Amino acid sequence: MASSLIRTLQRASTSLIRTPRVSSACFATSRVGARTYAAEPEPATKSPFDSNIIRILRNEIEYQEEYAPPHQPETQFNSFTVEERRGEQVVTIKGKFGEFEDVKIEATMFDWCEHVPACGDDSSGVNMRLHLSLIVDIAKGDGDSELEFVCSAWPDCLNVEKVYMLRRGRMAARPYVGPDFRDLKAKVQEKFYEYLDVRGVNNELAVFLHEYMMNKDRIELLRWMDSLKSFMER
Repeated sequence: MASSLIRTLQRASTSLIRTPRVSSACFATSRVGARTYAAEPEPATKSPFDSNIIRILRNEIEYQEEYAPPHQPETQFNSFTVEERRGEQVVTIKGKFGEFEDVKIEATMFDWCEHVPACGDDSSGVNMRLHLSLIVDIAKGDGDSELEFVCSAWPDCLNVEKVYMLRRGRMAARPYVGPDFRDLKAKVQEKFYEYLDVRGVNNELAVFLHEYMMNKDRIELLRWMDSLKSFMER
């Protein structure tokens, strides 16, 4: 069930949300795969149309690298190990709790957003809150069961949407997956949040993931544009 849920989340996030161009003060100054294209001559056999596309791509790559350069992805967060999945819209995070529990988190890149009223002097405008989808699997030793949480990660908080019990190899075709998490009694919800918090799945993780995905979005954008440019140059 976890894999099918991830595939559903990936299909929902095929259109990446791009952040507006900002100053380099908002990003780390180190570059990932930075290149300089200014000195590269245009291939003589290219049509004016293809040459124009290549120049536009080069200019955009140079702009992104200069004003919003990504940095090397983090590999650790608290007790978790971050597994960067190059070219994919999902990041895997793994950790342990105690001696017998394995915690695995799969997070999508930004898959949607909501608009909220802006505060302060710009009260007439709106701000955009980006959203990430998380699937958190908690397994105990060699047991055949897993506890799975489907969560929403906002820039400053993490919300639980669903809780499942998974049984490896013995799941029904259409299993009962429980009620909406928000329909549970407040005390039950509170205890599940405490359960996740002690395992490091909390608001702090949501903040980290948003920073991580913002950087990953830049990296993947540059790789995508570089691939397009390389194809046009052939």
